Amino acid sequence: MKIVESPNCDDRPPNTEISLIILHSISLPPGRYGGEAIERLFTNRLDPQAHPYFREICHLKVSSHYLIRRDGERVQFVPVEKRAWHAGASFWRGRARCNDFSVGIELEGTDEDAFSDPQYTALTALVRELRAKLPLRDIAAHSDVAPGRKTDPGARFDWARLLASLARSRD
Repeated sequence: MKIVESPNCDDRPPNTEISLIILHSISLPPGRYGGEAIERLFTNRLDPQAHPYFREICHLKVSSHYLIRRDGERVQFVPVEKRAWHAGASFWRGRARCNDFSVGIELEGTDEDAFSDPQYTALTALVRELRAKLPLRDIAAHSDVAPGRKTDPGARFDWARLLASLARSRD
């Protein structure tokens, strides 16, 4: 796994139980895969001149714990013990501020494109690893914790496939 340290994180509130995984999707520029733009965004190094869309987002201070690229490569930006800045204004099962108690996983993709086989394989392995060390109880979409504001990972994300893979991995 590749590690790229993001400055866009801070300490979680004391005694916070990490109980939620939030799945996101991202591509930069929108609809394009590969390259370093996501890493540059999460490390505050995105060049606003490199693409017109980058001018709109280069000021954002965001991060995620992990990114899973189309080929299944995993990139870690923030240690799970820290709070990554991925969910924004959010709410889950009666609790606000989901960044406090969640792990953010970005999948390189869009709401419109299907995710790749290597991504599902890598995601299943990562969730299994995280469950072994954290008291995780739920997996939600960004759209679930920020409805009306976010739509990712989108309708093309195959929840049944992920849940079946996770069930098989417990056997």
